[in-house]
Amino acid sequence: MISKKSRSEVRVKKHMKLRNRFQGTAERPRLSVYRSNMHIYTQIIDDVAQKTLVSASTVQKDIKSELEKTNDVAAAAYLGKVIAERAKAAGITEVVFDRGGYVYHGKIKALADAAREAGLEF
Repeated sequence: MISKKSRSEVRVKKHMKLRNRFQGTAERPRLSVYRSNMHIYTQIIDDVAQKTLVSASTVQKDIKSELEKTNDVAAAAYLGKVIAERAKAAGITEVVFDRGGYVYHGKIKALADAAREAGLEF
């Protein structure tokens, strides 16, 4: 009988393959994205120093209050704009986009496009 791997197992394996290809540095940190069923989380990480430089998620009160739902494409786009503004305030303009093994489609694409429009380069 053929056994099929779950989507989460496939995503984790894809993410590990992606992480082996690039690493965030102080000059060009990594924009990491994670999404659950209810929320979306983003971090800008310097992997060399092992520090999170900037973070934003739909769990935070100031972001959550602006949104009708926390798990749709509109929420992802708003979060992309917020993370880009926070990154620019911290002096970060260029990042490496780590989509977390998710398909570049829907929420992930909306977040990336909004971050690019707000001034992040990747």
